[in-house]
Amino acid sequence: MGGPAAVASGDVQGYAHLIDRSKPWYKNRRLLVLNGWLALLLITSSTNGYDGSMMNGLQSLEQWRKAFNYPTGSMLGLLNAIQNIGCLAAYPFSPYVTDGLGRRAAVALGAIIMCAATILQTASHSVGMFIGARFLIGFGLTFAAAAAPVLITEIAYPSQRGQATSLYNSLWFLGSIVAAWTTFGTFHIPTSWSWRIPSALQATPSVVQVFLIWFIPESPRWLCSKGREDEALQTLAYYHANGNAEDPLVEYEFEEIKAAIKFDREVAANVGWLSLIRTPGNRRRLRIMVAIAFFSQWSGNNLISYYMNKVLSGIGITDPDTQLLINGILNIYNFLFAILGGLLCDKVGRRPLFIISTCGMFVFWTLQTTCYALYSETGNVAAGHTFIAMIFLFYAFYDIAFTPLIVSYTVEILPFAIRAKGFTVFNFALTLSLIFNQYVNPIALDAIAWKYYIVYLCWLAFEVLFIYMYLIETKNRTLEETAALFDGDDTAQRLAEEAARQAGVAASDNKSEGSEHIIEEVKI
Repeated sequence: MGGPAAVASGDVQGYAHLIDRSKPWYKNRRLLVLNGWLALLLITSSTNGYDGSMMNGLQSLEQWRKAFNYPTGSMLGLLNAIQNIGCLAAYPFSPYVTDGLGRRAAVALGAIIMCAATILQTASHSVGMFIGARFLIGFGLTFAAAAAPVLITEIAYPSQRGQATSLYNSLWFLGSIVAAWTTFGTFHIPTSWSWRIPSALQATPSVVQVFLIWFIPESPRWLCSKGREDEALQTLAYYHANGNAEDPLVEYEFEEIKAAIKFDREVAANVGWLSLIRTPGNRRRLRIMVAIAFFSQWSGNNLISYYMNKVLSGIGITDPDTQLLINGILNIYNFLFAILGGLLCDKVGRRPLFIISTCGMFVFWTLQTTCYALYSETGNVAAGHTFIAMIFLFYAFYDIAFTPLIVSYTVEILPFAIRAKGFTVFNFALTLSLIFNQYVNPIALDAIAWKYYIVYLCWLAFEVLFIYMYLIETKNRTLEETAALFDGDDTAQRLAEEAARQAGVAASDNKSEGSEHIIEEVKI
C-alpha cells in the first residue's frame, strides 16, 4: 500500500495576506453574528451526545429498568443500538436532500423528525414504543448531522474554519453533560418522570433549530453549484467583509469556489457514488475516512460511553448515585479536553494530534486492562480505584483528536462535488461500527469480563500504525486547497493561482515559489 502518505508544510496560505487583521474578530459585528449562527448548527452534535449519556444514565435508574423489564444482554444492546440503526436507514436519502434541497433544509427536516420522535419516546409505555421512538430519533438525526458540519465548514470565516468545524464534534459532550446531570438530578423522583424528563429534554436543540434555521445563510458553495452565484457572492461579502463584494478576500474565495466546482465537473461529470473510488485521490480519502470512523468507535471508548454502569459494577462500584456522579464528572472533563483539542488544531496540526492521541490511548488502555484484571482476579481494591483514574487519562488522549477532529478532517479533505456523499459514507461507517459495539459490548463483557479489554488493546496498536502511515496534514489551507492535496500538489497550486488571477489579487510569495514548497508528498 505504500509508506507515509504526506506531510504538508502547513505554513503557507493562498489567502493569508488577504485576511483583515486590523481588529480582532470579536469586534466585528457581522463575524459575531456568523459565529452565532454557527453555534446554532454546532448544537446538532449535542443531540447525539445527549442520547448516549441519557441511555447510560437511565441504566442506573430503577424506575427505567422496571418500566422496560430489566433489560440485559442483547435486549440492552438493542435499546442502545436502535438509534443508530435508524441512522443507517436514512443514509441512502440524506446526501440527496443535502445536495438537492440545500444544507439548511436538511437540518430543518432532521430537527422536525427528531422533535416528533422525542415526543413519542417520552410518552412510551412499552419496550416496542420506546424502540420505535429511538429509531425515528436516529432517522432524523442523520439528515441534520449530515448537513450541519458541512454547512459550518462552507460558511465559516477562512481563518476560523478549522476551529469552528472541530468544535462540532466537541459539542457532543455538551449534550452528554446535560443528560448526565439531568439523570442525576431526577434519580430520586419516585415515578416514571425520573426517566421521562430526561427523555423530553432531548428535543431542546431540535426545537431551537426548527425556529431559527431559516435565518442562517445558505452555503455559498451550494449556491454556486446551483447557478446562484450572485447570492453566493452576497453571502460571502456580507459575513466575511462587512458587505464589500470587492474585498480581495471575498473575490479570492468566490473565484476559488467557482474554479473548484468547475474543476470537479471537468474531471468527474458523473458524481455518483462510484466517484468515491474512481480516482487515486478519492480512494486515499475513502481509506482515511473509513478508518478514522471505525477508530473513533472501536478504541474502547464506547465501553464507558454506553455501559459505564456495567464496567463500574465490574470493579465493585455498584451504588447508582456514585455511578451517576462519575458519569457527570467524566463528561465535563471530556468536554474541556475536546475543546482544547479543537482550539489547537491549527496551531499543532491534525496529524500530530492524531498521533499523540492514539499513542496515549494505547498506553492508558494497557494500564486499564491491567487494573481490571488485577481487581477481577485478586479483588485488589487499589487496582479498582486506579482503574477509574486510568479511564480519565485515557479519555484525555481520546478527546484531543477523535472528538474534535474526525468530522472537521473528513469534511475538509472532500471536494465539493462529493462532499455530501463522502460524509455520508463516513457517517455510515461510524454508525455501523457503533451498532456493532453497542450490541456486542454487553454480551462480551458478560461472557469474558476483563479479557474483552485485550481485544481493544490489539486494535489500538493497529490504530497507532495506521495513523502514522497514512494520515495527511491539512492545517492552514482554504477548503478547496485542502481537498486538492489528495489529488496532487499541482491541483492545489492550480486552484490557488486561478482564484488569484480571476480575483485580480497577488498570490502569496510562498505560492509563487512553486508547488514543491507547498507539500512534500510520498505517493501511496
